[in-house]
Amino acid sequence: MRRRASVAASSVLLVLFAGCGATDPTAGAPPRPPTSTTASATEATDTGRPGGDAGDPGADASNLAQAAEEAARKGSQPTSNIAPRDGEVLGGDVSWPQCPKGMGIPEKQGLGMPMPLPEAEYVVLGLTNGPGFTPNPCLADQVQWAKDNDVLVAVYAVSSYPDKATLDEYGADGPHDASTKEGRLKNVGYQQARYNIGTMGKVGLLSPIVWIDVEPVPVFEWSDDLQANAAVIEGVARGYVDAGFRIGVYSTPNLYARVVGNFRLGGVPEWRAAGKTSRAEALNRCGDDWSIQGGAAVMGQWVAESRDQNVTCPGVARDLGQWFHRFT
Repeated sequence: MRRRASVAASSVLLVLFAGCGATDPTAGAPPRPPTSTTASATEATDTGRPGGDAGDPGADASNLAQAAEEAARKGSQPTSNIAPRDGEVLGGDVSWPQCPKGMGIPEKQGLGMPMPLPEAEYVVLGLTNGPGFTPNPCLADQVQWAKDNDVLVAVYAVSSYPDKATLDEYGADGPHDASTKEGRLKNVGYQQARYNIGTMGKVGLLSPIVWIDVEPVPVFEWSDDLQANAAVIEGVARGYVDAGFRIGVYSTPNLYARVVGNFRLGGVPEWRAAGKTSRAEALNRCGDDWSIQGGAAVMGQWVAESRDQNVTCPGVARDLGQWFHRFT
């Protein structure tokens, strides 16, 4: 069952995000429980079992890098004066499973899971309710939680393969050659990204980077054609880069390969999942042997205490403004 909305207004919002930045280097009070939302955990292991998305409890979970760097040099990337830090920084991620029970599309309804731990200093917010073209139904509440608790924020979004109706609707709408199947799939991916940018704009959410979640999506499965799947992801990535965002990849090496084979995004930064393990294992995923597509490791994720927990990889805390925004 598809859920779509108009994305025509998305392009109007690009100016807003091109100039966003975090300006408050001070830390606020520790996080407090939310009033209308609750959060979840993901088990994105590298076992080859079907996966979900970051924030989904119990789920197993082109040279675009150069283009993104060019956008930064032209001044379209947000700047930040978030104070440099030493050591590792703890955070969490949440999405539709943290919404109240029963909220969302029938296939991906909220589960009322807990929000990040009080000591978490950042949260990565999910933009989608499972597949593409479906917004996180309680994103506005989660943004308010981040503001109320003065935590840093970033965003991620699940990408998915289109059904025929979606391909017919968006296949000719984008910068790619619509006379080929590959071009149409890239255009669908491009419009998924534009849709998510529109979702951010509706709730006033700012982020210097969008993490592209690449893994199996239960119910909304990828095709058996890895090249076709890769075309969608390439289109998604270009949609964000064209809008001036940095991009990164969330996955595990195995799950990523199951979806797109050996396709590479030019070595963009990586957020690496470890599943129901430990902080030590999440940090271990920062190593070169857990590379997803050749990019630098930024965060490791593990599941504990019914939550998706994240820790920054070595050296990342020196420049948190590259990865997070602080509301002021």
